[in-house]
Amino acid sequence: MAVKQYINPAKTSWESILTRPSIEQASLDATIASVVANVETKGDKALIEYAEKFDGVRLTSLTVSAEAIEEAKSLVDAKLANAIKLAYNNIYAFHQNQVVEESTVETTSGVKCWRKSVAIDKVGLYIPGGTAPLFSTVLMLAIPANIAGCKEVVLCTPPNKEGKIHPAILFAAQLCGVKTLIKAGGSQAISAMALGTESVPAVYKIFGPGNQYVTAAKQYVQKFGVAIDMPAGPSEVAVIADETANAAFVASDLLSQAEHGADSQVILFATDVRVVEKVQTEVVKQLAVLPRK
Repeated sequence: MAVKQYINPAKTSWESILTRPSIEQASLDATIASVVANVETKGDKALIEYAEKFDGVRLTSLTVSAEAIEEAKSLVDAKLANAIKLAYNNIYAFHQNQVVEESTVETTSGVKCWRKSVAIDKVGLYIPGGTAPLFSTVLMLAIPANIAGCKEVVLCTPPNKEGKIHPAILFAAQLCGVKTLIKAGGSQAISAMALGTESVPAVYKIFGPGNQYVTAAKQYVQKFGVAIDMPAGPSEVAVIADETANAAFVASDLLSQAEHGADSQVILFATDVRVVEKVQTEVVKQLAVLPRK
């Protein structure tokens, strides 16, 4: 992890120091337009070609089989499975508490007004799975969809080089009752959920984080009448620390965001150079035992 250090930098240099890592916008827009057009024209064939190009695998089917979902149960470590179940219960309890019984108000004699929450029939969930399978995102997106009563939930996530989905993602999806799981990632997955293909149902709203290509694709497909949650990603975090800060905690906060991808950015503002030195030491120490170092 390359860490750049600045001690009391001149204000004139702040803008350049804080520049976000990003792809040139015109080039990004052109790429997204090309991917969307290709998926619109070729459907599943385009998704299979992109999987071979970007994920290094030649898929024979885009859908995850019931057998693969069942197999995932035995592949997830018991400790992790219990942690996922615990997280499921906590997240479910939080969102279930947001369900309210709608009340009717008689504003004028004979005139009754009320507000009614109606679930979106078809929603698409994008789960990053490239450098890190974010099974936690499955829980945070699929549980509210389940509670709301969405009739169809489509989950897209990129496959590995064996053409498989990380078992923890499948385990979490099964726990949340998601039945349509698609092996597709990147801007092509967003295009497929927006437009529909032979294997991927078109949805009314797309949720989920991703890299710059995913974010740009979500913004682009809105022109087709598809709603999105928000342009989320790439990951970044800023930690402000003084001499009372726990260096181990600060390092963990920085690393937990940096691991999301090569375009993630983490920044530490410290009031004392000794804080920086302690955090640097902790970063090196923690990286040594992290599988994604």
